[in-house]
Amino acid sequence: MFQSSVARQEIMETIRMVQMENLDIRTITMGISLRDCSDPDPKKACRNIYDKITQKAETLVSVGEEIESRYGIPIVNKRISVTPMAMVAESSDTRDYVPFAKALDDAAQAVGVNFIGGFSAMVQKGLTSGDKKLLHSIPHALAETQRVCSSINVASSKAGINMDAINEMGHLIKKTAYQTKDHDSIGCAKLVVFCNVPEDNPFMAGAFHGIGEPEAVINVGISGPGVVRNAVLKHPNADFGELASVIKKTAFKITRAGELVGSVASEALNIPFGIIDLSLAPTPAIGDSVSDILEGMGLERTGTHGTTAALAMLNDAVKKGGIMASSHVGGLSGAFIPVSEDAGMIEAVKQGTLTFDKLEAMTSVCSVGLDMIAIPGNTSAETISAIIADEMAIGMINRKTTAVRIIPVHGKKVGDEAVFGGLLGSAPIMKIHEEKSDAFVKRGGRIPAPLQSFNN
Repeated sequence: MFQSSVARQEIMETIRMVQMENLDIRTITMGISLRDCSDPDPKKACRNIYDKITQKAETLVSVGEEIESRYGIPIVNKRISVTPMAMVAESSDTRDYVPFAKALDDAAQAVGVNFIGGFSAMVQKGLTSGDKKLLHSIPHALAETQRVCSSINVASSKAGINMDAINEMGHLIKKTAYQTKDHDSIGCAKLVVFCNVPEDNPFMAGAFHGIGEPEAVINVGISGPGVVRNAVLKHPNADFGELASVIKKTAFKITRAGELVGSVASEALNIPFGIIDLSLAPTPAIGDSVSDILEGMGLERTGTHGTTAALAMLNDAVKKGGIMASSHVGGLSGAFIPVSEDAGMIEAVKQGTLTFDKLEAMTSVCSVGLDMIAIPGNTSAETISAIIADEMAIGMINRKTTAVRIIPVHGKKVGDEAVFGGLLGSAPIMKIHEEKSDAFVKRGGRIPAPLQSFNN
């Protein structure tokens, strides 16, 4: 009798979180290995890629929808990640990797997912011929496709920071912005630069299927900023120790929902269940904001003094609570602070409280990094590279994942707004430093790994 009473209470609590607090599962992402799709003939390789993805993920969307209907928990996205395309395409006799991106896009459309990640390369210590071809194909590939996402890992705590690759990425981001200028440079919203990239991340644009992963796997990314916000607001007089406990308990409940969805999807698809990503992923919807959680702790506006401390506590509590609810935690796991995808962040930027420099400081304690930030379209490639270098240094020194998804919106200036639509939302154009970093970036080479990297 006691157990059924507890079960009913948990069910009602979950229903309330879904209906009143924007609880959802942000994504079910199927990782698929394409290592057996390589072929010297690029056309045959592309056919192999299309055929394997459409075969493996044929029922991914329908299974996700059936789980939503059965359990009443919204699953916002069904997505796919694949082996880094630089590895798959390298054996093909071609200099142009755009057809590989189109094969991914066609396969994603055929199975009904909104994004497919893996037009990617790992270049933290240097570039192979395949890496170079993929990098040079990025602007055209992202302009010619709708669903393809690209990620490049340019740094790690073990290898240091590849400044040659970072210099190249500044120019590629500018080219991508120009080639998608008719849609507020949206191509850059599908391109992310990483330090210490995880190989099992279910979230776009950084998802890819790492070389240590199985043939196929199901990874789940949870969400729930609205649920955490409401829990915080119910305890206005709690000290930080008590508040951390409240957040941990809430994260536990959210993660249990994700664990359930992942397990059921794994069984239905006959594919192993991989990891739960514990990230708090906001949306443009009012009440579904990480910024609102921080302000619920007592900050008048996100970005003011105390913001970094509040974010650090939130991130730590979410991880501690979530890790107790699942045996397999991975991906990025923490609090996302994307500007365009968080209504509270957008308002803080518009009010002038949340500046670019403050955002950078916050990335030292959050899950990812400088995410979905729109900057003036006339920003130089060298300045973009310097921004990336700063963020990579934070990740390298702290042995954490950091990333940059920055959008120099063609033709727009500070005070204007970029509109991307859907989950990508909209973003005010942020002010950045005008002083040049060109000579610094052009030194090239590799910034050595820090002393703490030598831990074998």
